[in-house]
Amino acid sequence: MSDPLDRATSKAPPTVGEGCVRRYDPEALSSEDGTEFPDAQALWERLKDEEGEGPPPGKTDDEGA
Repeated sequence: MSDPLDRATSKAPPTVGEGCVRRYDPEALSSEDGTEFPDAQALWERLKDEEGEGPPPGKTDDEGA
């Protein structure tokens, strides 16, 4: 019997790192992988306002002002 995974239509992109720092290789990602999210900033602002949290890690409130 053939391997049912051979018929899979999608494959995970390559990864870099090991253990808890393992992540998808950003150089290998493209819009075909679903990495485009043009409304990310608007979503972040909405969630931040709803929860009263500060900026994402690595950013300050005055950036972009």
